Amino acid sequence: MSSIADIAPAFIETAHRIVWATVASVDPQGRPRSRVLHPIWEFDGDRLVGWIGTAPTPVKVAHLEHTPFVSVNYWDAQQDIATAECNAELLTDDETCTRVWNLLKDGPEPVGYDPTMIPVWNEPTDETFVAMRLDPWRLRVFPGSMLLEGSGDILDWHA
Repeated sequence: MSSIADIAPAFIETAHRIVWATVASVDPQGRPRSRVLHPIWEFDGDRLVGWIGTAPTPVKVAHLEHTPFVSVNYWDAQQDIATAECNAELLTDDETCTRVWNLLKDGPEPVGYDPTMIPVWNEPTDETFVAMRLDPWRLRVFPGSMLLEGSGDILDWHA
């Protein structure tokens, strides 16, 4: 098994190259629900944290209030896969929302984007914009070359 310091850079490289992730949560009856979201990840050498600018929809809020966990899965046509199993929290304070807004706005291409491209988001303190914090307890990076050619390294980490 890899250490977080070994896997986080490979995870971020794959995630930021693929950009869009399928994020699954669970409703109060235990039924999964998936949506496509746009996380951006930060690693300080010890801890990996993901951030998503998102709308606080009643479904998303109810799911995370009941079960504060999500599965984040990236996949591309070369069969590269990166997965993060995470604690998830919606944050609404102005300081965090502004920080995440700017992280997205100033992020490197192709993962960075201008949040105002979403019609209802005019500024980070709008009630329609919240920050979802992702704290992974498990990561997996599975290169497509492993599946297609039997070469490459599968990286796994869990807390």
